Order: sequence, then C-alpha cells, then structure tokens
Amino acid sequence: MTLTVQQVAERYGVGEHTALGWIRSGELRAINVGRRIGSKRPRWRVTEESLAAFETLRMSSVPSPLNRRRRKRPTDVIAFYAS
Repeated sequence: MTLTVQQVAERYGVGEHTALGWIRSGELRAINVGRRIGSKRPRWRVTEESLAAFETLRMSSVPSPLNRRRRKRPTDVIAFYAS
C-alpha cells in the first residue's frame, strides 16, 4: 500500500511542504509515479516500508542523566551567607 504526500502529512500532523521537505532531503523515501520523468510537478507515493524506516530514524531516545548540562552561575551575582 502506498500513501500520497497529503496522507503522510495528515498522519504526522504536519503540512504538505514539511512532508515534501522530508522527501527532498532524502529522509523519507518516495516514488515518483508521474507520467513524465523530470516533470515540474512530481506525484510522490510513499510505501509502508519507507514510513517504517522513517519512523525508526526519527525515533527519539531517552536522554541519560549524564548528558544533562549544569547551569552556570551568573558571574555578576555575589552570594552572601548569613552566619
């Protein structure tokens, strides 16, 4: 089964231009089913296998606690301690 660019955009909740950007960048593989090769308006179709590979590529990983950055203390603030 193949999906159109509009269906891909609806599936991920993005605009068609974003989905086309993914195709142009090579992040999402698609097939041009237009009649003429090199025409100005390609008709893209995306296979289920391409979507699975795309989702795997974009899957977020859980950040480890070691990768967290420490907050830097402002240099212009002087800390006073009451004793």
